Amino acid sequence: MTPTIKEPMGKITTTLTITNRLDQGKAEDNLIPADRVRSITIKDVLVDTEATTLCLPQDAIAQLGLKLLKTVPVATATGIGTARIFEDAKISLMGRDATFECIELPAGADPLLGVIPLEALGIELDLQKQTLVLLPLSPTASYLRI
Repeated sequence: MTPTIKEPMGKITTTLTITNRLDQGKAEDNLIPADRVRSITIKDVLVDTEATTLCLPQDAIAQLGLKLLKTVPVATATGIGTARIFEDAKISLMGRDATFECIELPAGADPLLGVIPLEALGIELDLQKQTLVLLPLSPTASYLRI
């Protein structure tokens, strides 16, 4: 029996947990109960090396309650347009966490994980194996540089 290949070569998807970092800070300061911290887990997030940052559909941003930061020009496959950027999206991936801005996509669009969050988290792509690889972060080796 021949195995079925579901994904084209080079396409990597992952599962992301995204938390409203502002909510999390309020819970840490006992301003809201911990069960009111908004968080979602999204499966099959496309890891896209053409995307700069995290890109989430409008409905996911609304569910998380992220705050609008600014509107900016963006380059898309169809040319220059505008997009809204939201702040305080904390990504949890492969045991590492960091907080990022995210670009709003239309409701129902597929979320994208771009290169800035990957680099900041110390995660790189292995396109041949179609996986994500953690870079070293230990007392003897670290992907972080100063």
